[in-house]
Amino acid sequence: MHSYQMQKLFRPLQSTKTIGASFFMKHWGPYNVAVWDTAGEERFTGLSSFYCRNAGAAIFAFNLNCLKSFESLGMRFLPLLSSAQDSCLKIVVGTKYDITSPGSRQVSVEAAEKLALEMNANQPMEKLQKPPYFETSSRTGYNVDEVFEYILQYCLPYTSDLAIKPTHSKSTVNLSDVKNQTHLKENKCCT
Repeated sequence: MHSYQMQKLFRPLQSTKTIGASFFMKHWGPYNVAVWDTAGEERFTGLSSFYCRNAGAAIFAFNLNCLKSFESLGMRFLPLLSSAQDSCLKIVVGTKYDITSPGSRQVSVEAAEKLALEMNANQPMEKLQKPPYFETSSRTGYNVDEVFEYILQYCLPYTSDLAIKPTHSKSTVNLSDVKNQTHLKENKCCT
């Protein structure tokens, strides 16, 4: 049943490119799975704290046939996770597997797996069944389901553990204090 639901949610689409930012939401039992796709565009970097707030996982995609796209993953995209959960799982995904040949491939499996492990150095390694690295094809759907299954297998037990523990806010706001401060400002002529 799990695989069937994954196929319905993330079935291979026709070859369409992301223009702007795309958002997908799926209710998965008691969980909400939200996917933001910004296609790596720099113009969305300013909104990264919004996209990544409390994220349990992030997918870092690069073109297997373009070394520059791989090299920019850590420098350009890792800082965007400042508002994600501390335990945010970082999945490295090599794209365009369907058009990759030994002559066109610029990034080795070993280099990509090494980066994936480095990006997840703070993760409990016993929870990771394998390095969080996948090679996919958007055109054929190859390995796309596997990426999301891996994320759900990692994140769902973690979020279930959090649901049991009460969370306490680090700061509270007393509304009567805010009202008094506003009233004081209104009565002053030169603040």
